[in-house]
Amino acid sequence: MSTQDYSARDKAVRHNIYASVRRREGVPHDLFTSYWRDVHSTLCSRLPGLGFYVQQHFDRDRTANLWPLADGVRPIRTVLDGSAELGFANLDDRATFAKAGTILYGDEANFIGEAVAYALPNGSLTYVDREEDGARNGPDRYHRVHVYMNRKPGPASSAWLAETSAELARSEAVQKWKLHLPEPYSNEHPAPPSPNVEHIVDDDRLNLAVAEVAFMSARAAREFFATPTFQKVLARQGKHVDALGAYLVTGFYTFVRDGRPTTAGLRGSRPAELIDAAGAANQLEAAVVGLFTADGRGV
Repeated sequence: MSTQDYSARDKAVRHNIYASVRRREGVPHDLFTSYWRDVHSTLCSRLPGLGFYVQQHFDRDRTANLWPLADGVRPIRTVLDGSAELGFANLDDRATFAKAGTILYGDEANFIGEAVAYALPNGSLTYVDREEDGARNGPDRYHRVHVYMNRKPGPASSAWLAETSAELARSEAVQKWKLHLPEPYSNEHPAPPSPNVEHIVDDDRLNLAVAEVAFMSARAAREFFATPTFQKVLARQGKHVDALGAYLVTGFYTFVRDGRPTTAGLRGSRPAELIDAAGAANQLEAAVVGLFTADGRGV
């Protein structure tokens, strides 16, 4: 188990978008995941202004139902297939990306039934990250969950989530804790502007907060929930959260990091896996990488 903390690498992202995704009805799951990982991702990765781009795929058939709910907190039962996080170093980069994003939004109806984009103009908070590989591409090696929490109105709930996240992230059992506190979502101004894709959410996802939390195993998570520190937080959960749902991550795919496409971002996630599996270092040489980039930025 690594004890080093790599959370500082996320500080380059000053503004970001967290998007939840559900596959389009009638699209087979394998086609959905393949298209998202290998076609849509490479299109997105090439758009100007983007500083960070990660997909996390969820297990539709298994929720992370170990996560405790306090009395009075409703379960969020919405079916989701994954999340995407897009980050930007500054507002000018975000505007550049938004202007170029029309061709990206037009692609979403090929495989996405619902996409909901939550804006984080002040970025997210990474309290701890013990994952050495900052460009992970493949099955998730952790027991990782995305905990969706609908906050009660007012700033106190956001402050409580930030405070308790900092406290819980200090546990040795926690391998990663990242908190997203986006602006409230408005169904009157749906986002992203993808035609023929649903963007309307119910009340349990309008004032959403999301915690990305990783453990070495499901057993480690269960033991963490029994600790006095977590139980103290759980006792006050109902005061600040009115609905909660946890989604189990199966795959973690990094396509852009520090403003540069990864091999997965340039070539597609599965080709990048094959390059690693074959030990094909020649595929990462500048002469080869330059064939896949418009500006020769490399990986």
